[in-house]
Amino acid sequence: MLVLASSSPRRLELLTAWGYVFRTVVTEVDESIAGVTDPPENACRLAEWKAAAGAELWRTLGGDPADVVIGADTTVVLDDQIFGKPQDPQDAARMLALLSGRRHRVLTGVAICRLNGEKKTEVVESDVYFNHLTSEMISAYCRTPEPLDKAGAYALQGAGGHFVSRVEGSRTNVIGLPMEFLHETLKLWGVEPRDARFSG
Repeated sequence: MLVLASSSPRRLELLTAWGYVFRTVVTEVDESIAGVTDPPENACRLAEWKAAAGAELWRTLGGDPADVVIGADTTVVLDDQIFGKPQDPQDAARMLALLSGRRHRVLTGVAICRLNGEKKTEVVESDVYFNHLTSEMISAYCRTPEPLDKAGAYALQGAGGHFVSRVEGSRTNVIGLPMEFLHETLKLWGVEPRDARFSG
């Protein structure tokens, strides 16, 4: 059984779109206490915490030792400054103004583990280039709910995608789960998509 330790609609949609059959568990992990300033290490640590918490909860629900649990954490980084989810629309506007007209990195830490203790952690990085944003564009976007639960205050797959001029690397990584990497890794762990139409 494949288990996703996340309540993120984007991650659920990506796994489903790639043909995977899975269950979800929702755990509470305080993302503010990682205590790490290095962005890749921060993303790894949070992903590992989420996967470990998900595995422990799945174990209490009767999970099998061979079941595979995925935890992930996506971070936007500009000049080594980590942008998490904005606290409010004003914070979202601040982030978008800083990202305007510039390149930033999107890092997703992915932790995969079995209940028997086997585990693997990786960070996947994409470069995202923003168009120049006017204050009117930012204000209009921040009046919608879209930026409030997104790292960096924008959604590539939503209206925020209009802010992006190009992506170098995995687009699914920017959305929240690097499916190319995850697909190849899960294959090595014996987990394949169940949807025969999936072709990668």
